[in-house]
Amino acid sequence: RSATSVGAIRFACYQARSFCSGGGGLSAAAATATESAGSSGASLQHADQGVEAGGILNAAKYGGRHHVSLIPGDGIGPELMDSVKTIVNVAGSPIDFEEIPLSAERGTDEDMRRAILSIKRNGVGLKGNLETFEGMTSKNVQLRTKLDLFAYVQRCKSIEGVPSRYSDIDILVIRENTEGEYSQLEHFNVPGVVESFKIITEAKSRQIAKFAFDTAIKTRRHRVTAVHKANIMKLSDGLFLDVCRDVARDYPSIEFNDVIVDNCCMQLVARPQQFDIMVLPNLYGNIIGNIAAGLVGGPGVAAGMNIGRKYAVFEAGTRNSGRSIRGKNIANPSALLLTTADMLEYLGDAEDAKKLRNAVLTVLRSGIRTPDLGGSSNTKEVVDAVVQYLLQVRGH
Repeated sequence: RSATSVGAIRFACYQARSFCSGGGGLSAAAATATESAGSSGASLQHADQGVEAGGILNAAKYGGRHHVSLIPGDGIGPELMDSVKTIVNVAGSPIDFEEIPLSAERGTDEDMRRAILSIKRNGVGLKGNLETFEGMTSKNVQLRTKLDLFAYVQRCKSIEGVPSRYSDIDILVIRENTEGEYSQLEHFNVPGVVESFKIITEAKSRQIAKFAFDTAIKTRRHRVTAVHKANIMKLSDGLFLDVCRDVARDYPSIEFNDVIVDNCCMQLVARPQQFDIMVLPNLYGNIIGNIAAGLVGGPGVAAGMNIGRKYAVFEAGTRNSGRSIRGKNIANPSALLLTTADMLEYLGDAEDAKKLRNAVLTVLRSGIRTPDLGGSSNTKEVVDAVVQYLLQVRGH
């Protein structure tokens, strides 16, 4: 299995795009993925290049440099984004950031419109969390729905040197990202009674299920587990489960099973090694993703990506703003730096992505860690250590 699965995510996204546009059947997509996975060890990178040439990436590139929309967000977001900009510069990565001032404090309709236009223009974004206060509509959800970022992908893998209960976890959580309880459709029927709508559609369920299976084949994983509550929500979750089962028939080489969400939570903390790829509706994906992140070190090391047919937005895996530690120089930059490495790989800069990822993991193994991971280092010390590693790699 390759060190990361970001390139394979791009491949699966391409397959999903082909499906949504009506091109090619499910079996044909599976056959294509199987053929790529069955070739030599270098096939992953080669396949990535083919996917990029096929138009999966709608990324702006001028003079050999990528333009990326940067949304610092709230809480510790702005200070961690400063660290990202420093490290990208030191690494010599061909990235130019277009900073978008969108946050809870600055979030008018015009600000949101500009942010969406920027991401559409550049094709790729990197963002901090956007807080949602009482009475506000979630800006995070608005970005995901308006850009049709249908898949949220979070890899939860044990990291050497990071204290945790288990040392052999490697789970890919794939979450439907645009419907379910996050449709934000609720109202008072009468005073004291709220009706909230959970939207599950066959089209979105099929899209995310197919994405999960294509990713499994491309990353040489062996099992996809659908998480649901169809025993109670027989129509909504029942539809999601039926679609997953239907899609699974077109991928006979991938083992498929399903688990009820409450049992899944227990199984995940008791024996997480049984899970490989998990595909979930929106709300369950949020909950399970946070549990899985906690098992490998917490929000400080969890990376995530929002993937659509045309655009991609990268962010820390658990979407915490960290407002309580803002400005204290103790925030863990690792999650956002690992997310940046994923973004670089998505953009086709595999070498820079590998260097940055190795730098972060080497620093964590060395014991230079922030207090959330049991260390005594501050944010600046961690960033400085990553910078020193990158300078050594570059021969300075």
